[in-house]
Amino acid sequence: MSSTTSRATRFSPQGRQAFYFALLLAPPLLWLGIVYLGSLATLLLQSFYAIDEFTARIVPEFTLATYRQLLTQPAHIDIIVRTLLMAAAVTVAAAVIALPVALYMARYAGPRMKALFYVGVMLPMWTSYLVKVYAWRLILAKQGIVAWGFETVGATPLLDRL
Repeated sequence: MSSTTSRATRFSPQGRQAFYFALLLAPPLLWLGIVYLGSLATLLLQSFYAIDEFTARIVPEFTLATYRQLLTQPAHIDIIVRTLLMAAAVTVAAAVIALPVALYMARYAGPRMKALFYVGVMLPMWTSYLVKVYAWRLILAKQGIVAWGFETVGATPLLDRL
């Protein structure tokens, strides 16, 4: 086998697609790994630090006292139990509601009814987006915080040009 043959197989269309796919996924995976997982690891590490009883400051010395306190005080145990019960109840309720709806959508609903179900399922997920849009509308309005800031520093003519 010559070197030109190995070079041709190395840069095949499938290999090039895989390379571009990896290149496309690298930035979000790096972001996830560094920022998200890094902050979770830092939080986990800090959970083993001691807390000074007098000043309530965090002392960077390794201890399990925080976890011991978490698992021995009745108030904390009550909060943990209620949180787990609430999470289980919401999970079961969501499954009980979602399974029949999904089954009906997939098997029996006509095109118009499917569209209604899709909108009904997706609309609540748009709530945060709509809240952000209205918040930006208030911020950028003529009487909003941006206009007030420009007016405070005497830069209203700049804002009028925009």
